[in-house]
Amino acid sequence: MQPTIALSNFLPYQLSLASNAVSGRIAQEYRQRFGLSIPEWRVMAVLGDFGALTQRELTRRTLMDKVAVNRACKCLEDRDLAARTPNESDGRSHLLDLTKAGKAMHSEIMPIAKAMEQQIFAGFTSDELELFRTLLKRAREQAERLEGTDLEGEFGIL
Repeated sequence: MQPTIALSNFLPYQLSLASNAVSGRIAQEYRQRFGLSIPEWRVMAVLGDFGALTQRELTRRTLMDKVAVNRACKCLEDRDLAARTPNESDGRSHLLDLTKAGKAMHSEIMPIAKAMEQQIFAGFTSDELELFRTLLKRAREQAERLEGTDLEGEFGIL
């Protein structure tokens, strides 16, 4: 028989709680100041970092489902924060990019996001933050390597 693991000690659960707490706090700020949902801000942030992308690329980079990305893109387009252009390298898709208004909003939000990051992680040393980033990256990469693995068959769980 498998030993019982308390949910409060289950690392994926702890990671989810921490992520939801941090995202929720930041989302509250984006919603109040800019009228943006979490998915809308994630799409804007990725477009701000990488430039024009297809919805498929946005789905991959944000790790959100296609429906959430599609809705976020539609909302951003409706608010003239993003616009579609034909994808010359693939006639079946379009590229989405921030408009001038979207870039202006993105540049307003980034300093707020950085300030909130500093507030949330104020009790961490620079070494702890570096280690935390490294560990998060490793956990994400390991999860990506395991994608498609049959955990039930392999571990008798799920």
